[in-house]
Amino acid sequence: MTSPAQQPGPTSDGSTATADPDVEAMFSTGLGVLGRAIDLTLDELSDDRLEVSWTVTPDVHQPNGILHGGVHCWIVETVASIGGARWFGDRGVVVGVSNQTDFFRAVTAGRLTSVGTPVHRGRSQQLWDVETRDADDRLVARGQVRLQNLAKPAR
Repeated sequence: MTSPAQQPGPTSDGSTATADPDVEAMFSTGLGVLGRAIDLTLDELSDDRLEVSWTVTPDVHQPNGILHGGVHCWIVETVASIGGARWFGDRGVVVGVSNQTDFFRAVTAGRLTSVGTPVHRGRSQQLWDVETRDADDRLVARGQVRLQNLAKPAR
């Protein structure tokens, strides 16, 4: 990930430019089997916001024919981890130590949008909130992930 000093600067409207080669490279690989299965795409990236969209298909259903809750947990952790790692930059790595995700609405198909925002970014830990909404802007799931900031060992 890029360091905070290497991150894009504010645009004329005060937001931060989307370009981040490290994050875009992650998305170009599809983020593994699950990322490819749900057609995960990066929609927005700034210092304080990461937005992705993804598609629910029968490939990610649980036996009762609705989206598997584990997919929501994966999205929450992925969004928080990418946002947190981007912020922590070349100081080290971040790892998830807690993921608490609530499901509000069953989904069988369609495109969803998940937005992650930091609640707290400190020296040793970060807390990120991620909300997932459907095409009608209804809250489908909400989660939070606590990340541990692991500094690079001193040489």
